[in-house]
Amino acid sequence: MTDIPERADVVVIGGGVAGCSVAYHLTKIGITDVVVCERKQLTSGTTWHAAGLVTQLRATRRMTELAKYTGELFGSLEAETGQATGFKRNGSLRVANTLARYEELARGASMGRNFGLPVEPVTPGEIKERWGPISTDGIVGGFWFPHDGQVNPIDVTQAYARGARMRGAKVFENLSVTKILVENGKAAGVMTDRGPIRAGTVVICGGMWSRDLAAEAGVTIPLHAAEHFYIVTEQVESLPRDLPVLFLGDEWTYYKEDAGKLLVGFFEPNAKPWGQAGIPEDFSFGTLPEDVDHIAPYLEQATRRVPVLERTGIQLFFNGPESFTPDDRYLLGETPEVPGLFCATGFNSVGILSSGGVGKALADWIRDRRPPVELMDVDIRRMQTFMGNRKYLEDRTTETLGLLFDMHWPARQFETARGIRRSPFHDRLSAAGAWMTEAAGWERPGFFGAPGTTPEVQYSYGRPSWFDAVGEECRNTAENVTLFDHSCFIKYLVSGPDACAALNRVSAGQIDVPVGKVVYTQWLNKEGGIEADVTITRLAETEFMVVTIAVSQRRDLAWLHRHLPEGARVHVQDITSGLPMLALMGPKSRALLERLSPADFSNEAFPFGTSREIDLGYARVRASRLTYVGELGWELYMPAEFAGHVLEKLIEAGEGLGLRMGGYFAINSLRMEKGYRHWGHDIGEEDSPLQAGLGFAVALDKAGGFIGRDALLRQKEAGTPDRRLVQIRIEAEGEPPHLYHNEPLLRNGEIVGSVTTGAYGHRLGASLGMGYVTCPGGVTPDWLASGTWEAEIAWRRHPIRLQLRPWYDPKGERLAG
Repeated sequence: MTDIPERADVVVIGGGVAGCSVAYHLTKIGITDVVVCERKQLTSGTTWHAAGLVTQLRATRRMTELAKYTGELFGSLEAETGQATGFKRNGSLRVANTLARYEELARGASMGRNFGLPVEPVTPGEIKERWGPISTDGIVGGFWFPHDGQVNPIDVTQAYARGARMRGAKVFENLSVTKILVENGKAAGVMTDRGPIRAGTVVICGGMWSRDLAAEAGVTIPLHAAEHFYIVTEQVESLPRDLPVLFLGDEWTYYKEDAGKLLVGFFEPNAKPWGQAGIPEDFSFGTLPEDVDHIAPYLEQATRRVPVLERTGIQLFFNGPESFTPDDRYLLGETPEVPGLFCATGFNSVGILSSGGVGKALADWIRDRRPPVELMDVDIRRMQTFMGNRKYLEDRTTETLGLLFDMHWPARQFETARGIRRSPFHDRLSAAGAWMTEAAGWERPGFFGAPGTTPEVQYSYGRPSWFDAVGEECRNTAENVTLFDHSCFIKYLVSGPDACAALNRVSAGQIDVPVGKVVYTQWLNKEGGIEADVTITRLAETEFMVVTIAVSQRRDLAWLHRHLPEGARVHVQDITSGLPMLALMGPKSRALLERLSPADFSNEAFPFGTSREIDLGYARVRASRLTYVGELGWELYMPAEFAGHVLEKLIEAGEGLGLRMGGYFAINSLRMEKGYRHWGHDIGEEDSPLQAGLGFAVALDKAGGFIGRDALLRQKEAGTPDRRLVQIRIEAEGEPPHLYHNEPLLRNGEIVGSVTTGAYGHRLGASLGMGYVTCPGGVTPDWLASGTWEAEIAWRRHPIRLQLRPWYDPKGERLAG
C-alpha cells in the first residue's frame, strides 16, 4: 500500500469526473502538489453510469460557456494524455412538440449566439433526415447543435486523472476521507482512514456524499440523490453509428446511439429520491432496484416516437443514483462558512458535460482566491443554511429531476418544499389574494388576485395570466399608493468603535455621514466588480444597518466578515428575522403616513435618503425615505411583534386614498422603467459602477480609499467606458415581444451586447429591458442614437431604441411627490 503524504497544497475529495478535472486543471496552472482521495475506485459513485452526453446549451450564459469549453477540451484531451475518451462530435437535436417549447429552444439558441455557439433551426423533415428512426408526428421543429456529441464517462475521467498525474498530482484509490480538518476557522486538511493530510485548500467533489461530509464541518452543501433511469436496447439493425443525441423535452426523454444500440434516458416528473437516511458506506459501482412501472408511461411514449423500439428487446434496464440541488444548478466555489474549503458537486446529471469548465474555473478560483469570471448562477454562496435540511431536500428532489426537461417558463415557481420562510404579514396577504413566489425560501407575493381566492396562473413567454393584475398594481403605484412586503430583504446590524471605518473600507460610497442618513453603495472586489449592492443607514455614531437582497444573505455576510480589517472592533449581527419591513410607495404615501403619525413627512423635514424613528399608530417604527419603484415612498421597519398592528393601521388609513397591495412582478416592472439595477442580473462581479452607470454612488476621493478604488481610477483615466449598461425599449407595432435575459443586441447587424433583464413597463405601455453593449471607442449617447439597433428574441430580430437614462421620469421629479 502506497504511503500517503503528510501534506499537500490542495486535497481533492472524490475521484469522479469533477474531482479528476479539478486536479487536472490545477496542475495545468502550476499547482502540482495535489492529492486526490477516492474512497473506492475512480468513477465509482455516479460518474461510471452517466450517459456521457456532451451538449453545450444550458439554462444560463455562464453554464453554457463552461459546457462549451468542456466540449472543446474533449476534442484534444485524448491526444494530450494518451488515454482514449470515446469522444465523438456527432451533434445533437433538441426537438419541440409545441410552439411554446419551440420558443423556449429558439430563445436558448439566440442566447448561444452571444458567444459563437454553432446552432441552426431545423424543420420536422430535416430532423428526420438527421435522425432516421424518429416518427415526426406532432413535432413542430427543433434546433441542431453540430458541435455537441458524446463521450465515455469512465475513459474521460481516467484521462483527467492521467493528465493530472503527468504533471505531479497524486491520485489515491481506496482512501476514504472521514473528516475535514478546520483550524482557526479555516480549512487545514483532511483526516483519512490512513491518517491526516494537511492542506490549506480542500475541495469537496464527493457527489452524493458531499452533504453529510460538509455538514460535519458546519458547512451547508444542499443536494440529494435521486433514482435516474435509462434503458439500453439490444442491437438495432442498420442503426447509424453517427446518430446525433436527441432530446425531446416534451416527452421527458433523450436518445443516444451506443455501440449499435439505443440508450433511452428519462427525466420524468415526480422523481424518486434515494438515500434519505444517508448513502451506504460500501456503495460504489452499485445499482438500484428496477422499477419498470415508474417509467412505463414514458417508455410507451418512446416506442411511439421511435417505432423501432417496439420490435427491439431491452438488454439493460438501468437505475442509478445522481445528485440534485434545490434549484437544479450545481454547487461551485469557496464555501461561505470555511475559508479554504471549496466544492464542485451536485451536478444534476450534467457533470460530464460541465466537468472541463468547472475544473478550469475552480482551479483559477483556488489560485487567485476569487472567481475568474462571474459565476453567481452556480456559486455555492447562493444557497441558504436551511437548505441542508434532509426532509426539504427529499421533497424538492421529487420535482427538480423532471424540471430539467420541463418548460423553463419565465417566473416559473417551484411547487415542492414551499412555505418555509414567511413574513409576519403572510396570512393577511394570502387572504388578500396573493399568489406567492419564492426567493431563498421566502414566500413573497408575486401579484394579487381577488381577495379570498388563490389565483390560477398560466405561464407564457408573452403575456402571462397575471399581466393585467400587475398592470393595475403598477398604475395604482403611480396614481395612488401601494403597499409591498419587503420583509425578505436581509438586514445586518454592524456596530462597534471601528464600524464606520470598516464599512467605509468595504463600501465604495461615503459611509461617514450624519446619523439618520441612508447611503446607497456597492461593495467591490479588487478589480472594481460589484460583489454586493446595498443600502447602509447610520443609526448612531457606532451603529449601522446594512440592507441587501434575500438571495445574498450568506454571501454578503461572508464577504463582510472576510474583508473587515484584522483586529477591527466590529460586531456584525443578522437581524433579518426580528425586523420585518413594508414599503409604502406612491404619490399618496405621504398623506397616508400623516394620518397615522405626528412626524413631518415634507420634503424639507424628511428629504430623500433620510431615516428616522417615528410613531405610527401605537408602534415605534423606523421610516426610511427611499424607493425602488420610482415614486414617492418610505420603507417601514418594525420589530416583529408590532408587524400585525402596523399593517392593520396602514390598511385602515388607506381608506379613500386608493391603497392596495402590490407584488414583486409589479416591482420588477416599475424598477425596469426607472432603470434601477438588480444585483445578480444587471450588475455583478464583472461589472464596475462606472460601466453600470452607478458612478454617482462612488466616493473616489474619500479618505482611506476603499476596496476596488485603484481599478476604478484606472477605468476613469481611460475615458468613456467601452462597455456600458443601457436602457432598452422595443419599437414594435401591436403587442411587443418580451425581453427576459441574454437576448443578443445588434447594431447594424453585428452583435455588440446582450440583455441582462427585461419586463413590460405598465406605466409606459412598452416592453423594456436593460443590457450591456460594447464599443471600442466608448459607449456614448451619440453612438447609441446612430446605427440600426435590434434585439434578437427567439431567433427573430426586432427594432429597439437604446439610451443611458431611464425611460420613466428621467429627472426624478416624481420622487418628491
